[in-house]
Amino acid sequence: MGKQLALVMRTWGGKRAGAGRPPRGARPSQPHKARPALSRHHPVHVTLRVVERVGRLRRLDMWRALRRAVICVLERDAFRIVHLSIQGNHVHLICEASDEQALARGLQAFQISAAKRINAALSRRTGRRARGQVFADRYHRETLTTPRQCRNALAYVLNNWRKHREDAARAGAPLDRFATGWHWDGWSEATPPVRLTPETELVPVAYPTCWLLTTGWRRHGLVSPWERPGPR
Repeated sequence: MGKQLALVMRTWGGKRAGAGRPPRGARPSQPHKARPALSRHHPVHVTLRVVERVGRLRRLDMWRALRRAVICVLERDAFRIVHLSIQGNHVHLICEASDEQALARGLQAFQISAAKRINAALSRRTGRRARGQVFADRYHRETLTTPRQCRNALAYVLNNWRKHREDAARAGAPLDRFATGWHWDGWSEATPPVRLTPETELVPVAYPTCWLLTTGWRRHGLVSPWERPGPR
């Protein structure tokens, strides 16, 4: 009598090594894990990294592209960009959102608008049509829940150019021209006023509304424009 063989079912589900979508580019993005719930009382520090083909962001045409993207989301009530800082290959944002969904939708709208304008700027600069992915497929997010954490994030974002030694080319300059600190009242010492002309291109970011960004962070001291942030 023949021996009955065991039936082995092949399955495709479940957790296993190497499963899931492979990371894009040479530098992997953030892991795809469920985001924690977000309260409207807690601002968020978001880092958006661009893919390698985009190149350096600290250029006037990239500044203008990102500025227009901020303007595109400015009228949203449930999502606000309060601060922006542009570094070599990434962008820092301090945001407010009414909940997790509003944050996700607001960031999606900002990235779509910015990607279109960055590709258009690259096309004009190179004379060849630029298209395709601009931002890495997953952004880094830090929810700010305490006054100290919020103060440190503000200093980190607005003085981030000092962390990356971008200030070396502008010795003596108190503020980063690629960040929104020019119209912020949280500096510990007076900073040069912006000379407004028809060519001035300030980023019209939203005013903060939550207590942590308006008042709470000040418990731990104003920020010096010369403060050099450490690693986070």
